[in-house]
Amino acid sequence: MMKVMLSLSDSSYDITTVETAAEALDLHGRGQFDLYVLDISLPGMDGMDLCRRIRERGSKKPIMFFSAMVRPTDRDYCLAAGADAFLVKPADLEIFPSTVARLLAENS
Repeated sequence: MMKVMLSLSDSSYDITTVETAAEALDLHGRGQFDLYVLDISLPGMDGMDLCRRIRERGSKKPIMFFSAMVRPTDRDYCLAAGADAFLVKPADLEIFPSTVARLLAENS
């Protein structure tokens, strides 16, 4: 759903999706991306650990969480792990594309 939304908001986006944190780390190791969109709940490793590992590898690219986890501590932990933004699904669905665009613009 997120891929479709982003493609509709800007057809120039080149979007890569993975299903596990291990796949994300493998792809990250092969090349940089302009933005990472993570969820807290991922198979094999939670999104906060993935975020930390991306930062430990030296990436300064924006990391955004889009998660159904809504406890205030979840947001705080994600930001402490190195995230630049935290949106709650589905409540923040309408601002998802504009947040992606803002993060990309701020880091171009």
